[in-house]
Amino acid sequence: MVGPTVSRATEPEPAAGWAPTRALGRAVLLAGLLLVAGVLLGRVDLIVLAAPFALGTAYALRRRPTALPQVWITPGDDGPLVEGGEVTAAVSVGNPDIVDYDLVVVRSRVSPWLRVDRAGFAQDQTADDVPPTATTPTGADTPASGTGRSIADRPFVTSVPTGLAVDLELAGRALRWGRHPVGPAGARVATAGGLLVSRAVISEPVRVRVYPRTEPFEAVEAMPRAAGLVGAHHSRRPGEGGELAGVRIFGPGDRLRRIDWRVSLRARQLHVASTLSDRDAEVVVLLDVLAEAGRSGGVGGAASVLDTTVRATAAIAEHYLHRGDRVSLLEYGPAARRLRPAAGRRQYLTVLEWLLDIRVQSSSHEPYDQVFGPQLLSSDALVVVLTPLLDERSAQMLARLTRAGRFVVAVDTLPTDLASPKDQAWAEVAYRLWRLDREVMIGQLREHGVPVVRWAGAGSLDQVLRDVARLATAPRVGGR
Repeated sequence: MVGPTVSRATEPEPAAGWAPTRALGRAVLLAGLLLVAGVLLGRVDLIVLAAPFALGTAYALRRRPTALPQVWITPGDDGPLVEGGEVTAAVSVGNPDIVDYDLVVVRSRVSPWLRVDRAGFAQDQTADDVPPTATTPTGADTPASGTGRSIADRPFVTSVPTGLAVDLELAGRALRWGRHPVGPAGARVATAGGLLVSRAVISEPVRVRVYPRTEPFEAVEAMPRAAGLVGAHHSRRPGEGGELAGVRIFGPGDRLRRIDWRVSLRARQLHVASTLSDRDAEVVVLLDVLAEAGRSGGVGGAASVLDTTVRATAAIAEHYLHRGDRVSLLEYGPAARRLRPAAGRRQYLTVLEWLLDIRVQSSSHEPYDQVFGPQLLSSDALVVVLTPLLDERSAQMLARLTRAGRFVVAVDTLPTDLASPKDQAWAEVAYRLWRLDREVMIGQLREHGVPVVRWAGAGSLDQVLRDVARLATAPRVGGR
């Protein structure tokens, strides 16, 4: 990456942003007092004593800086980063000036979800690689929670010769999915023997994308209704496929290789083996973002409702996209974000990017009307709802979808180890009553035909999909 060309004037003008240090003030004051005292008292020894201070200050200031340092952040190019993976970044300080930087103090903020274990300087860049990205502070987002102070959150000291740049290399581990900031990073420089210091130069933070770790998931049951053109699921419609539907009389257009010769010889008339067509299906993953519960401990730690929702969505989408199905995502919340249905590897990468922006958003209004419409939910789609069932509106939404004739599977994402609050005397009793009320609500949903299953990774939905596929063969009740 080629940066700006640094002009090296023979008579540089003083640059704005540089200020004298206290050392310069003390040197000038001491030299001035000694000179005045020597003249007034007629003592040559005082003038000789002041000469080193005056000459040293003048010599140090003979070449004053003309430009501020440049600071930028470079994320590591290690490919897609997943939870638990190694994350690298570099905070670079460039010296485009004509004087050396005697002392450089660098400090950078790092998201608590990026645990930096190693930090150190490396000098391997030239000033021609410096991009013009130094700016003044404008603020940055701070994560709401974390797991401890990083070793990067402290000053680092070095020196930068003229025309070079130094890199503060950061390496660690990504603890949680999301877009985590590295930065803002700032640097202050002292030059001219420590007599001049620059103002703080702050760079904008860089967002590091950490994709959710895909939990093992596999569903071997058939889809309730395959309505695409081609795919891996057996449909109930006759056509070219591998599932035998029966034997019928040969008709125009039938292929000769489909002739069943045993039946034809017995009946003395040509018969063919008819098959059911193989088609793809549409899977709609609905994410309930109205409420959050539990405290996230990152990868390897406790999972909150949002963590379970995001990781389960990534696993379900990867499974069905790998089988050639179409997958779409919907948010049940105020934002009502939607990802259009598509298939293939590109859709899986789009799903991962889409999940990075998910946030819990509480709302007092009912988001059903703006999220679900005839144009958004296909009547033949399998709707997998990931919900903690902490809001009555979520249960009402599930019941409405079932009454409308949709194939709905509710996945409970509430953590099993959710601790009861202990800050008040009646907190334990209230928590137990809430648990009982929630169990009653789940029972009512099952009575209305909404299967509710807890997320447990591989095979979580097999039994439920088997029941839904069985119901799909029965006459449907409700509008399409």
